[in-house]
Amino acid sequence: MKRALSAYAAVLRLVRRLPEDTRPYYAKYVRENFVNYRDVEVSDPKSLDELFHRAYNHSLWVLNKYSIDESAAKKLKEICLR
Repeated sequence: MKRALSAYAAVLRLVRRLPEDTRPYYAKYVRENFVNYRDVEVSDPKSLDELFHRAYNHSLWVLNKYSIDESAAKKLKEICLR
């Protein structure tokens, strides 16, 4: 649970780097996705790791879409790819 909350906070911090007019959309998108997966079985580490990888990869895609340096996601990478 702590890792998920850390990832959520890190993604929201990345949203703040996006253009101002896109922030509400991505903040809502992030919240909806984290809420949708809150019932994932915690005892299955493979499923959790897949979700964390997906969160990281999708975040990189969005950063690249808006020409934001991927190094901004360093903290998220540490959380998701351990």
